[in-house]
Parts: sequence; C-alpha cells; structure tokens
Amino acid sequence: MDVPAPAFLQTLLTQVSWQQVAFLLILAGTLYLFVSERLRVDVTAMLSLLALVLTGILDSKQALSGFASEPAIIVAAVFIISGGLAATGITERIGQWIGRIGGHSETRAISVVMPVVAALSSFTHHVMVTAMMLPILSRFARQRKLSVSRLLMPMSFAASLGTTLTLVSAPAFLLANNLIQRTGAESLGIFSITPIGIALVLIGLVYMLLTHWLLPKRGGDSGDDEYLRLDRYRTELLVVEGSRWSTRPLSELRRALGDKFGLVGWMRDGKLRKDLSESSPMISGDVLLVEASADTLASLHDDPGLDLNAVARFGDTVTGDGDAQLVQAVVAPGSEFIGHSIRELDFSRRFHAVIAGLWRRDATIAPRIADARLREGDLLVLWGKPARFAELAAHHGFLMLVPFAGEAKRRVRAPIALMVMGATILAAATEWLPVPLAFLLGAVAMVATRCVDIEQAYREVDVRIFVMIAGVIPLGIAMEQTGTAALLAQGLLQVVATWSPLMILLVMFSAAGLLSQILSDAATTVLLGPIAISLAQSLGLPPTPFVVCTALGAVVTFLLPIGHHGNLLILGPGQYRFSDFIRIGLPLSILLAITSAWIARWLWLGGPLMPGGFGGI
Repeated sequence: MDVPAPAFLQTLLTQVSWQQVAFLLILAGTLYLFVSERLRVDVTAMLSLLALVLTGILDSKQALSGFASEPAIIVAAVFIISGGLAATGITERIGQWIGRIGGHSETRAISVVMPVVAALSSFTHHVMVTAMMLPILSRFARQRKLSVSRLLMPMSFAASLGTTLTLVSAPAFLLANNLIQRTGAESLGIFSITPIGIALVLIGLVYMLLTHWLLPKRGGDSGDDEYLRLDRYRTELLVVEGSRWSTRPLSELRRALGDKFGLVGWMRDGKLRKDLSESSPMISGDVLLVEASADTLASLHDDPGLDLNAVARFGDTVTGDGDAQLVQAVVAPGSEFIGHSIRELDFSRRFHAVIAGLWRRDATIAPRIADARLREGDLLVLWGKPARFAELAAHHGFLMLVPFAGEAKRRVRAPIALMVMGATILAAATEWLPVPLAFLLGAVAMVATRCVDIEQAYREVDVRIFVMIAGVIPLGIAMEQTGTAALLAQGLLQVVATWSPLMILLVMFSAAGLLSQILSDAATTVLLGPIAISLAQSLGLPPTPFVVCTALGAVVTFLLPIGHHGNLLILGPGQYRFSDFIRIGLPLSILLAITSAWIARWLWLGGPLMPGGFGGI
C-alpha cells in the first residue's frame, strides 16, 4: 500500500524546475569532493564553478563574481595585514606571552588561547584574528613539540564564537537587528546578545577541553624552508656610536628581541667584562657576544642602532656588484678550513666576504667567533656581494651555498602596524567604510608605511584559499537565483508553523546553520530572517528571539570548513580533512543550538533559565 507524501513535500516536488535539480546535483557532487578530498579544495571549487556555467545556471559574469566578492577581498587583505603584524614582530610578542602562560600541555594551551581569541574577535573581524594567531600557534606547537592540529581548530572555533559577544562583530547580527527594527520591535543594543555569547564561549571552551583528544594529531605544514630556520646562531653585535641603544640597559634590548636572544659575553674596551648585568647600560663601542635565531639575527643586521661586529670591522674588504646580502654556507667534509680558526683563515680578504655568524649542532663554540675552529657541518652566515658568491659556491671547501633563511623584523614600525590595524577595525566596526574597503585600505597602508614590503605581502596571500572562496561563492548565488533557497524556506515554514516556540527556535538555528555552509552568514540571515518573523507573528510572539537564533545559527554552526572563512585558513596548516570538522563540529553545533534557543527564550519570551522541560514557551 502506497503512503502518500506529506502535502508540503508534494508541493515542493511539483515546483522543482530542471535548473534546481541540476543545481542540487552539482551541490551534492561538490560536497562529495570536498569531504572525500579526491581533489584539492581549490580545484573542486573551480570545477563546481565551471559546472554552473556549462549548465546555464549562471552566466560568466556571475560565475567570476566571487573573485571580486567581499569575503574574497577581506580574506586577501587580512592575509596582508596579518603579514604586517608578523613582519613588525607584533605576533611574535603575542606568541611569547602565550608561550609563557600556555605551558607545555595541550589542555593548558587551549584554556589560554580560546578565551583570548574570543575576546579579540568580539570587536574585530574573526578572520583577521585567526590569520594573526595561525603563525603564533604553529610556532608555539613546534617549540613545545605539540600537535598544531590540536590547537588550530579550537582557536578558529573560538574566533567565530567570540563574534557572538557583541552585536557589531558579525554582519549577520547587524542585518538581524535591521530586520527586527523593521517590524517595529525594540532595537538590539550592542551587548544585547552578550549573555548568549558568554554561554557559547564557555560551552565551546569546555567542549574542546573534553574532546581535544579526538582531534587529529598531525604536525601541520610548516613550510618547505622551515628546516633552514635554525636557532642558536652565534654572532657579535657592535653598539653604534650615537645610536638609540647607547646608554640604555641591556634588558630593554632583550625585551625588544624576545626569547630568541641570549647573551654569551659582553666586551668593553676590548676586554671581556664579567661585572656587567641586564641592568647595565650599553655604551657606544660595546661588543655583545650573543646567540640568536635566524629572524633575530636578520633583524639585528637591519637595526640602525646595532651592527654586526664582523661587518663593521671588515666590511671595507667586500667588493663586487650588487647590494650586499646574507647567505649560508656549510663546511664540507674534508674541507681545508676544518681545524682552522676564522682568524687564521683571513676569510674576508681571501673571499671578499665576511663571516657574520656561525651555527653548530652541539653549540660548543669559543666566546669569540674569530677564535672558533671550524668543523665539518658548521653553518656559516656570510655577508657579501652576489658577484663574489659564485666563487664561494664553486669552492670545494663548501658543501652548498643557500640564501639566509632569516627574515628581519621591522620592530621600529610596530606602533605604525598597530595603528593601521586599529584604524582598520574602527573603520569597519563603525561602518565609516564598508568592511571590504576598510580591510583593503588597511592592507595597502601596511605596504605604504613599509610595515611589510610588497613582495612579502603577495607571498602572504594563500592563493589556494582565495581561489576556493571565490569558487564557492557562486554556489550561493546559484541557490538564490534558481529559487532553491526560497523553495526550501517555503517548505520549512509549512512544517514548523504549529510547533512550540522552543522547537521553532531550534529549527531556525539548525536551518540557518545548514544553509550557512553554502551561503554567507549575512545572506543566510537575510533569507531566513523574514521566515523567522512570519513564524513569530503566527504565534503572536515577539520576533527578536527567532531572528537572533537564525543569525546565531548562521554564525556558529561548525559542520564544514567552507562555512567559515577562518576555518579555511587553518585547513592546510593543520592538515585537516573535511571529516575532521564534521566529527568535532557536529556535536558542538548541537550543544550551541540548544544553548542559544534556551537563553533566547529566557531573554525575550520569559521562559525559565534552568532546564525544566522542552515543551511550551
């Protein structure tokens, strides 16, 4: 005996067009490729885009609109702004602070990182916070031999959850407030949703602490050149006469350079002094014998107040065309240099290059670099002209000659970078400028003020993520244009019209959460917000909790990484799979849905705060 389909389903089936069927097939195929990862995510996004064009669902202009869309522009600009923060040493400072209080365990690190990130996201763009924290946590995990994949997902989730702490941190809430105002109801204040946001952040924190062991334990992608980023380079620094460091205590220099700077000895007037301490002032002509990371060494070389002592003494012996630069050379097995000190080799006059630093695996090096006797495998940091490096590269005494891996931190421009970031956030939060334009202006300002050079700015942009976002956005356009979104919304309205308010709040959160995996949170809110209002009016209840739950579902449902641009940023570095987000995000999303609906009912419908049943109001 055949059972007739429900009336709403029959209505939907009779209204479905061939374009909607084609779109649903393309959507299903796209999601399958995303989850199965048979192809790279950016390739999958481009294939879905082409399928939409070839089936006539979208024209070429609509298909390519994602490359000029607001999310794509914001993500590209955020990469550059975060690059400026890294290049000026700001992210390193934040990382040092997190490192000090984050301890050496995943649990303690998550306990520290998630609240900090959520607080930062409450008044800033969560994608920018995620991009800024990404290199910090990657470095933190490497230093403590932790799995970066167990830190990045909690951090990214916290960035999204933090946007629920204020009304201004996500476009969905601003649009929800506009919909509520248009019904004649009282407007939301900036902290109207804060009670819900606090509960969601706390639940997210507790959930990730209890389930972080379910996260994949992967090392993450640290980059092809990471093996060259060694610590403990030995070098000597000369305090330049009249420099900004003259007469200032060593402790200030240490604070400026961070924990990758160690003092081995302090020479004054050509003598090694034992009586000088952290509080002692540096004076012109002092030579500091130090150990530093590659980035710190490069930063010291670019600091006008300090000079590499070897360069200051023997720089006039360096000849050739081009600008002088730093390179690395490895002492080869059987090299004629082995057993000889740098002073005996008279290296600068023989090769017209200066040995500015030395790295050795076991770190047993004489206090003065010039007195160090070279060993097989020693890594020399050389300063010289490119014209002379060909001769060095061909010499049998060296195993290889490669570019120096350190990147100088433009620490003197850190205040400028902070001002640029602050102005960007202020312009976007106050809507003085449209959000994409504010972030684009911030990215340009980072380059214009030389916080980050243009070549590095382009390198900071992850093209794979940019292409994926640009390719996914047309799916949302197609869903609206084919009428698929409206058709699904109409069916939803017919199903839940007679349900209890609490269940409707849960349904609106869930529907928005599912739709936001394809559409943006703003588009989802605009589409489902009127349905939420209609449902509230049919029940004779205020629309505020229904619209708020819809916006919350669009913002904090964690099912697929494509639903949140911050999650896309961590997809590659954390070596995550789509299934990882489903396994961790689905239970969390259910908890967040129940919490949001319950507190919204308490705030605006007079329901109980303590659980006492799910029926009625």
